[in-house]
Amino acid sequence: MRFQANRDVFSEAVSFAVKLLPQRTTLPILSGVLIEATETGLILSSFDYEVSAQTEIAADVEETGKVLVSGRLLAEIASRMPNAPVRFSTNESRITVSCGTANFTLLSMPVEEYPSIPQVSAQSGLVPAEEFAAAVSQVAVAASRDDVTPVITGVQLQITENSISLVATDRYRVAVREIDWDPGANQAQEPITALVPARTLQEVGKTFGHSGTISVAITNTDDRELIAFTADKKTVTSLLIKGNYPPVRRLFPENVDNYAVMNTAELIEATRRVQLVLEREAALRFSFTADGLTLEAIGSEQAQASETIDAILAGGDTVVSLKPQFLLDGLGAVHSEFVRISFTKTENPNKPGPVLITSQTSREQPGADSYRYLLQPNLLLR
Repeated sequence: MRFQANRDVFSEAVSFAVKLLPQRTTLPILSGVLIEATETGLILSSFDYEVSAQTEIAADVEETGKVLVSGRLLAEIASRMPNAPVRFSTNESRITVSCGTANFTLLSMPVEEYPSIPQVSAQSGLVPAEEFAAAVSQVAVAASRDDVTPVITGVQLQITENSISLVATDRYRVAVREIDWDPGANQAQEPITALVPARTLQEVGKTFGHSGTISVAITNTDDRELIAFTADKKTVTSLLIKGNYPPVRRLFPENVDNYAVMNTAELIEATRRVQLVLEREAALRFSFTADGLTLEAIGSEQAQASETIDAILAGGDTVVSLKPQFLLDGLGAVHSEFVRISFTKTENPNKPGPVLITSQTSREQPGADSYRYLLQPNLLLR
């Protein structure tokens, strides 16, 4: 096997292939990147039985072949090569990588022991890449990072005739966003639900965010449910998480009359300042009145903090306690100059319900997007 490729193109392809590989694996062979030199160019792939990545690039192939090499090591080597074409050749189990005056010799891994890369043929539809990437960044922040309950470490995708909604929760908050969906030739397709690991979805959003459109395919093969994302000759596949996702949509109120509108940046900065005196996991007290919003933190006997910012209040005065980082996550996902915090009611009049965070185009005009972030200092779900 022998080929020559552009250094930057080759480095970017290797980096993409290894990005989703686990830092540590019990099977060393799964840390490899499979490089296949064909008459038309190179195909680079990685797969750890849960997530796969595959990309095609142009190369001057002198001798076709297939080789498996340590992925992260090759990525580091490729990223530090001088600005010259990369030459790659194999001789039995040895791989020679040279670029300019730099030369490396690596050992290959047994290709015959490497698992087959999943192939997904049927396309379910298309999503606008920038909108999808923005939706993922808004929603995935609310997914749980606790592997004890795997089902809520994912983002639930619900696909209908012309829209796709993304939902995530960690039981303390719920984030929802809806974007356009083009079913392509599958105009009469049934509604589809897929639970995708949040980490994988975030990488897809970052990688494909400027690709125009992303092709999405969901398939069942050998009792394995897979989802595939394809754009710019790159494909990422992921096993879907199995399990029943909690019915979190029912937690969102239909209408809320009691709410406050604030400048998003002002609220973020005030929250960051006042939380400085808090001990970890403590909550901030937010008092909404006709005079504005007062933030208070009682950290200890040695340190307290408070700050008041402008707020327009509709409805009665309200006091809520919220964990600052959870609030900041929601505010950071609201891509608008102003933000609306709505106060829901519970059966107990003395106990405030969850707050609903949505975008606000101006002080008077609600945002046009469909992003909603529901936050509760106590568990939303038991």
